[in-house]
Amino acid sequence: MTKAELVSEIASKAEISKAAAEKALNGFIAAVTEALKKGNKVALVGFGTFEVVKRAARKGRNPRTGQEIKIKASKAPKFRPGKALKKAVA
Repeated sequence: MTKAELVSEIASKAEISKAAAEKALNGFIAAVTEALKKGNKVALVGFGTFEVVKRAARKGRNPRTGQEIKIKASKAPKFRPGKALKKAVA
């Protein structure tokens, strides 16, 4: 599903205009992004949790040459689905 398709679906489910649905979706994305930047967790009960996980520095291999390389420590966004979402999909 593309963003445009999601906006259309939100608009029809919430019975609002596509413009209002797009503003709402963009606002949601911005709010989650800001919370994650600050290191906060966003928990939507029944849907899931967005959080930032830290990945430790590690050694890897260049697949082309086989040479060992160092991979820097990093942070990555993570989504864990909630119980209700898992049940709905299964």
